[in-house]
Amino acid sequence: MAAKTTDFPVKQRQLNEDIKNGTFRQCYLIYGEEAYLRYQNRDKLIKALAGDTNSMNFNRYEGDGLNPGEIIDMAETMPFLSDKRVILVENSGFFKNGCPELAEYIKAPSETTFFIFAEKEVDKRKDIYKALAKTGFEMCCEEQDENTLSTWIMSKVRNEGKSISPRAVAFMLERVGTDMSNISTELEKLICYCLDRPQITEADIEAVCANWLTNRIFAMTDAIASQNQKRAIDLYYDLLALKEPPAKILALITRQFNLMLQAKEMSDNRRDNGSIASALKLAPFLVGKYIGWGRDYSFQQLRDALEMCAANDEAVKTGKLDYVISVEMVIIKCASLKKNAKNAG
Repeated sequence: MAAKTTDFPVKQRQLNEDIKNGTFRQCYLIYGEEAYLRYQNRDKLIKALAGDTNSMNFNRYEGDGLNPGEIIDMAETMPFLSDKRVILVENSGFFKNGCPELAEYIKAPSETTFFIFAEKEVDKRKDIYKALAKTGFEMCCEEQDENTLSTWIMSKVRNEGKSISPRAVAFMLERVGTDMSNISTELEKLICYCLDRPQITEADIEAVCANWLTNRIFAMTDAIASQNQKRAIDLYYDLLALKEPPAKILALITRQFNLMLQAKEMSDNRRDNGSIASALKLAPFLVGKYIGWGRDYSFQQLRDALEMCAANDEAVKTGKLDYVISVEMVIIKCASLKKNAKNAG
């Protein structure tokens, strides 16, 4: 993952200081692609400001189609036996599509009302973003780089009284991906698995952590070979949601079709599964899978699929195609190739 400049660490320290010192701004915007950090900081603010989400002084508004006037009316309502009313507005789209009413209101809200906005996407050109950034606090919870994630993993492991080597951390990231919610879940499993041992090893990670990327690529290949375009596309967008780069997904699809072609050629030449597994460096139980996938494709169609993958990759690199769309096109076309396979030579 490429290194990038980010102000997230500075913003996180500022937010933590606000909470520690009780010096709150009246409007907070927590946004960005990394849901784990977004939810974590949202919940920190709710706990610090409202204490209890069941309180009559805490109000939650969520989803598209919210009425800004209703939110403003609530903001103007005095808190009951408290000095604060806390309003959470989540996944509203206000910071992506704009909301003139709230943009104007948050410039000078009721002194007893505190807003927490939690959004996945924002458009910094919108008036509501500019108004909040000027008088409140905004923080982008973006995808973290591998160095940050490695430090975070080692810290969580250390807090559990255990240790893990940098090499094992790198192996874990390669195996489970960079989504922090997924990593956190897998770490919980690892801690339980290694309850009676002080160190988490690569063998432990391999035994416990699901290789979600491989599983999804296999499921996608299965869907493509079965001509289930919808299933294949849904799995593709699952991978995008988990922050897998389209270029990596295309490379893995290409690898699958290359393995199908080689397995088909060797099988047709009467090679047994053991020798095919050895030649392709695959686990023996996987050979039958690749032979099965390739059975109803002709050799030419498998070659066409590989050429299509290469052509689309080139089209992206020369600026002729968007990467997300190009991979979707490959999936749809590859899932259609099989229709005339039995009539092809």
